[in-house]
Formats: sequence, structure tokens, C-alpha cells
Amino acid sequence: MPRINLLPWREQQRTERKKSFLVGMFIALIGAALVTIAGYLFMGGLIDAQASRNQRLSAEIKVLDKKIEEINGLDQQKQQNIARMQIIEKLERSRSEIVHVFDTFVKTIPDGTYLTSIVQNGEKFKIQGVAQSAGRVSSFMRAIESSEWLKQPELGPVVGQVNNPLNMSFTLDAVQVTALSNDPAPAAAKRTGAKK
Repeated sequence: MPRINLLPWREQQRTERKKSFLVGMFIALIGAALVTIAGYLFMGGLIDAQASRNQRLSAEIKVLDKKIEEINGLDQQKQQNIARMQIIEKLERSRSEIVHVFDTFVKTIPDGTYLTSIVQNGEKFKIQGVAQSAGRVSSFMRAIESSEWLKQPELGPVVGQVNNPLNMSFTLDAVQVTALSNDPAPAAAKRTGAKK
């Protein structure tokens, strides 16, 4: 004969299911809380690590900026030194030129002509003198034009002297050919040609 269980087993089963559900929910909540805390700590660690990297990079950038400023200062100093050296080299090359210019004056002045004043302003000369005739002034201009140290003679006013009508006062402008001028090659070529 079959046995019939008249105990409230369904109630008991429902209660057990509720307990296991609540335990599962509690475990799930604890697991979710642990995962959230672990994720938060992990992200915090990543953020802290990145912040320390950023600080280190900022410090290195400041150091590099100082080095770049020093390098720029050295570059400026180098450019200034190069400019000074170039000026010194040009002055060194042009040091003996004034001697050649005055030697040119001596060689180019024709007979019957003498100079009363020579004024230099940069590469330009203003020459004043007295000549016995206009032909001697022209000869002086041609001699200047053919010299290697003076070029571009331009004649200013020529005036006859009242007390000596045979003599004429003249003013002449000329330009010096120097190593400092933009095109020193012709003068250098003539100099080397003259040395040969």
C-alpha cells in the first residue's frame, strides 16, 4: 500500500528555495561589490601611475627646455662670433689697401697738377687740387679709371684762379676698390695679374 506524506513538504521546499535564492543574491552582491572595489582600485592605480609618469615627463620637459635655451644661447653666441670673425677677416684683408690707394694717388697725378685736399668718407674720396690745364685734369681722371685701387672718377666744378689764370682749381670724386666691397674679384684679379 502506497504511503502518503501529509507533511507540508511544498512549504518546506519553497522556504529552502527562498533561502538559497537569498544566499545566492547575497553572494552575488558581495561578488559585485568585490569586483567594483577591485576595478576601482585597479583604475586608481592606473591613474596614479599615469599621473606619476606625467609628472616625470613634465620634469624632463623642463630640463630639456632649459637645455634648448642654453643651446639657443650658444647658437646666438656662435653667430655673433662668426660675424666678428668675418669682420676681422675683412679688416685684415683691407688693412694694406689705404697704402695702395695713396700710392695710386702718387702714381696717377700728372705733371703740372697737385692736390690740396683728400677727404675719405667710407669708400668714397673727395679730391681737390690745382692743375695747369683741363687736359691735365682729364689725364688724371683717365689714370684713376685705369688704376686697380680707384674707380668711377666724377669731375666736379673746375674754376680758374683769379690771381693765376694758368692754374685751375678742380674737385674730383672717386670710389675705392676694396676687399669689403661687394665685388672684390676684379681688383684681386688685377692684383694677381700685376704680381705676375
